[in-house]
Amino acid sequence: MFVRTASPRDLEAVRALLVATWHDTYDAIYGVERVNEITEDWHSIASLEARLERPNSEFLVADDGTRIGGVAFASAADDGKTVMLHQLYVQPDCQGRGIGGLLLDEIESCFPDADKVRLEVEEQNAKAVAFYLAQGFSKVGMTGNCGGGHSGIPAAIFERPIIWAD
Repeated sequence: MFVRTASPRDLEAVRALLVATWHDTYDAIYGVERVNEITEDWHSIASLEARLERPNSEFLVADDGTRIGGVAFASAADDGKTVMLHQLYVQPDCQGRGIGGLLLDEIESCFPDADKVRLEVEEQNAKAVAFYLAQGFSKVGMTGNCGGGHSGIPAAIFERPIIWAD
C-alpha cells in the first residue's frame, strides 16, 4: 500500500470502506440501525466531498493500485500546534498489516508546525484503543459527543506528542 491524498474519484470506495469498517466494529456496540444512521450522516458522499475542500486539513488514502485499504482525515487546531485526527480506518481484512501506522505517520508529516496529535476513540472499540496505545498515545480526557456536535456518543480523548527528527 502507498499513501496519497484522496481525490473525488476515491469517494465511493472510501464510503464503502467506512461503512464496512463501522459495521464490523460498531454493530455489536450500537446496533445495526444506529450504525446505518451514523454512516448515512457522517460518511455520506456530501460529507466526504466537504473534507476534500476543508482548509488546513489532509484527507489521505492507502491504496495498493486496485483498492483503497485505509483512510485518514485530520485538521489543524490550536494555530497549527495540534493535529486533530478525525478518522483513521483500515478495511477489516487489511487490519494488522501496518496500514494504520503508515497513515498516522503521513498525517503527522502533513502538519509540520504541530507538536501533538489528538483524537477521540470509543472505549469499547478495543482494537482501536490497543492500536493507539501501541502507537504511544495516552488517554487525557473524555467527551460525551464524539465527532463534535450532539452525537451523544461518549469517547476517550487520546494524545501523543510529535517528535520531529533532526
